[in-house]
Amino acid sequence: MITFDAVTKRYPDGTVAVDELSLDAPTGEITVFVGPSGCGKTTSLRMINRMIDATEGDILLDGKPVREIDPPTLRRGIGYVIQQAGLFPHRKIVDNIATVPRLLGWDRRKAHDRAMELLERVGLDSAMAERYPFQLSGGQQQRVGVARALAADPPVLLMDEPFSAVDPIVRTSLQDELLRLQAELHKTIVFVTHDIDEAIKLGDRVAVLRVGGRLAQLADPKTLLAEPVDDFVREFLGHDRGIRRLQFVSTDGLRLRTDLTVPEGYEGGRSEPWLLVVTADGRPVGWVPGDGRGEPQPFGTFRPGHDSMRAALDATLLSPSGCAVAVDEDGRALGVATREDLDAALAATLADGGPHASPERPHE
Repeated sequence: MITFDAVTKRYPDGTVAVDELSLDAPTGEITVFVGPSGCGKTTSLRMINRMIDATEGDILLDGKPVREIDPPTLRRGIGYVIQQAGLFPHRKIVDNIATVPRLLGWDRRKAHDRAMELLERVGLDSAMAERYPFQLSGGQQQRVGVARALAADPPVLLMDEPFSAVDPIVRTSLQDELLRLQAELHKTIVFVTHDIDEAIKLGDRVAVLRVGGRLAQLADPKTLLAEPVDDFVREFLGHDRGIRRLQFVSTDGLRLRTDLTVPEGYEGGRSEPWLLVVTADGRPVGWVPGDGRGEPQPFGTFRPGHDSMRAALDATLLSPSGCAVAVDEDGRALGVATREDLDAALAATLADGGPHASPERPHE
């Protein structure tokens, strides 16, 4: 447990970066600090490992004030991941990952074996161990940064906008990788981002900070979207927060139609406006009109019970039919969710008292 107890950071010129911040970051959960520029997100994070010292108040790590812990000792027990990885350019990847274990006195073989194990755990090929940072892509470097932070198996992980410097596709992949790792490792993670979508996806709890470093609201993502505490939080969440809430509505149990698929080579003759063409092994090819004329048109897919209702609705917008294609983990069509069925499922959810969280974290 990380506890902020009325923590203030005031600089000599009188600037207040963090103002009487009080909150808990529970053990084994991801707590996300989010807010506009100048709200004290990074300052708050850096006070945990004493890269910045608080002016007033206390930060406690499992009940012990961090100001009573020698900074180098404190930092060796806390993993730290920053934007653009911050790898040592003159060291091979395996040696970058092994940095903290070596500082802690591990022998070279043990540190090397741990580094190789973590390379695989973060989804990188072992052949990359002998490369240098400049030989890796940005996304690969960020994975190495996460591996390095985990090398000594610290209970606490601090992440300061670690994925903001990569493209959206890589960013999504890194977010999914972090959630996968967290499901296995159950670290206490404090994560800083300016992106509300990232905060909602990753956080067990989200702390929204105001400019000047005051806490506006601390809540789980579903509550935050449903019940913003004031206009500042409401505006920060954006006008599409209703759409964002849909990522906490499960597609498990959604009605699927299996009578709207036809095999490749379909030549028409059915009255439905649109039909889904599938291959012999059931993979979707595209939508065609019921008369069979024209080339197959684009389609969108989702995985029932795995993807959220937001993903299913997004899939409807990618196809001319207004329907979403349900697929299994191998990409084979399970059926079609019509817009009418999606609307009915949403109406039933709302009538039952609001969004229900999926059994797992929602995936986009």
